[in-house]
Amino acid sequence: MTAEELRQKLAFYRDLGIEEIYRRPVTAVPSPAEKPLVEKASVIDTITSPAIPAAPAVLPQESEIISPTTVNPAVFQPAPEVPSLPREIAPPVSVQKPQEIVAVVPEGSPVGTPKPSFELPPLHPAGDSMLQIRQDIGEDCRRCRLCEGRTNLVFGSGNEKSPLVFVGEGPGADEDEQGLPFVGRAGQLLTQMINNTTEKEGIPIKRDDVYICNVVKCRPPDNRAPQPDEMEICGQFLSRQLSVIQPKAIVTLGATASKALLNMKEGITKARGKWHKWQDVPVMVTYHPSYLLRNQSKELRREVWEDLKAVFHFVYDK
Repeated sequence: MTAEELRQKLAFYRDLGIEEIYRRPVTAVPSPAEKPLVEKASVIDTITSPAIPAAPAVLPQESEIISPTTVNPAVFQPAPEVPSLPREIAPPVSVQKPQEIVAVVPEGSPVGTPKPSFELPPLHPAGDSMLQIRQDIGEDCRRCRLCEGRTNLVFGSGNEKSPLVFVGEGPGADEDEQGLPFVGRAGQLLTQMINNTTEKEGIPIKRDDVYICNVVKCRPPDNRAPQPDEMEICGQFLSRQLSVIQPKAIVTLGATASKALLNMKEGITKARGKWHKWQDVPVMVTYHPSYLLRNQSKELRREVWEDLKAVFHFVYDK
C-alpha cells in the first residue's frame, strides 16, 4: 500500500470519528531515520467488535504511537477492515397497561352479575293507574318547549275502562283553554261521527263511553304539528295511559297520531281503513276531524264512517 493510499485510509477512519490508532507489535524495528515523530494519534488501528474477539488490553508504548501525517509504509500495517458497529439500541420503553376495571360483585350474587350503581324506572310501573300518570306529569310540566305557550295540560277524558280509545294529535286553542281534548269544532264533529255511527249501527255507545286523548298534552304554537322530540317525551305518558286502559282497539285520528303510535311510513290515504297493531292491540287509522272540516267531501266522510263502523263492530259485537 502506498503512502497516499494509507493517508486516504486514515482519512476514512478520521471521518468515522476514530481519534486514535495503535499499530500491532512488529518484529522489525525502524531505524532512527525512519522513526516517526511522536504526535497525538488520530486513528485507532485496532477495533474490537462483537464479531471479532478483542485482544488482551495492553497499554501501548510511546514509541508505538504514530501520527497519520508521517507514516512509514514499511512499518505501518493497517488493521483489517471491520464491519461497522451497530447503533446503540435504546432500551425498550416500558408501557403501562391500562388498569383493568373489575366489577364488584355483592355477596350472595351469582358470579358475573355485577351490582348496578342505579336502577332505571320501568316504562310501565307495576300497579300503574291513570291517577299516578297524571301525578307523574305534574301540574306544571316543563319537559319540552310546548310548556312555553301552554295554558292548561290536556290529559284526556272519557271512560278510563273503555275497550276503545281514540288518539289525536294535540290540543287546539279551545282544548288548551278548557283542559279537555276535542272540544272545539273538530271535537264537535268527532262527537257527531261517534254518536251517529253507533246509532245507525244499533250499538248503544256514545262519545262519553269511549276514552279520548292526544299524543302531546300541551298545545303546539299556531296549531303546528308536534315535533319528533316533543312526541317522544310526551309519548311515554300516552303509552302508560294505553297500557293502563288495555283497550280492545285504538283509533288514530290523522297522520301525526298514526306515525307516533305505529311509526308509519306510508301516507294516511294508503294507511286508513286498514288494521295495524300497537303492542298487539289492533289499531284503525282514519282521517282527523279537522281534515274533514277543511275538505268538505262526501267521499271522505263516507270513508271515515266505514272505518268507524268496522271498529265499533269489532269492539262491541259479541
